[in-house]
Amino acid sequence: MPSTHPVRLALAALLALGGGSALADVPEGPGGLPEQGPVQVHWTDPQEFSELRHSGNRWEARRGEWLQQLAEYTRRRAEKRLPPEHALEVTFTDIERAGSYEPWRGPRADNIRIVRDIYPPRIELTYVLTGPGGTVLDRGEEELRDMGFLQSGTTAGTSDPLRYEKQMLDRWLRELLPDA
Repeated sequence: MPSTHPVRLALAALLALGGGSALADVPEGPGGLPEQGPVQVHWTDPQEFSELRHSGNRWEARRGEWLQQLAEYTRRRAEKRLPPEHALEVTFTDIERAGSYEPWRGPRADNIRIVRDIYPPRIELTYVLTGPGGTVLDRGEEELRDMGFLQSGTTAGTSDPLRYEKQMLDRWLRELLPDA
C-alpha cells in the first residue's frame, strides 16, 4: 500500500477548503462601491488595469483590497469637499500603483514591491459632477500621474502602501472642488 506523505495530505485539505482557488481580492469585472450618499465610485474591469497587465508578478499585484481601499478613500475625501445638494460619480478606468515587482532580483524578492522613481503612480478616471436638480456642472476624463512622487516629502513618515495614489487623488479633488 503506498504511503501518504503529510504534505500531500495538507495540500489536499487546503484544496478541499477552497485554498487552491486564485486569490481574487481584486474584483473580477466592472463594479463599484454600494450606492450611498452623494458620491458614487465605480471601476471598469480591474483585470485590464495596467497594475495587473504589466506587473512583474501578477499574482502579488492582484492580492489585497487596494482597489476597494482607493474607492472608499475617494468617496470619503470627496464627501468632505462636496457642496450640499451636489453629487459626484467617479469611475476608475486604469490604475498603475507606485512601484513594481522586479522578478530578476530572485525568488526571495519576487513578492516585494520596489518603489523607485521609474515606477510612478498613475490613475485614469472619468467623472460627472452634478449640482442641485441633477444639473451637470462638469464632466471629463483625467489622467493623474505624479512623476516626482518620491520628492514630494508630504508622505514621509507614513507606511500606507497607497499613500502616493491617495496623494494624487487628494490633489485632483482639491482642483475639482476648490471651495471646500
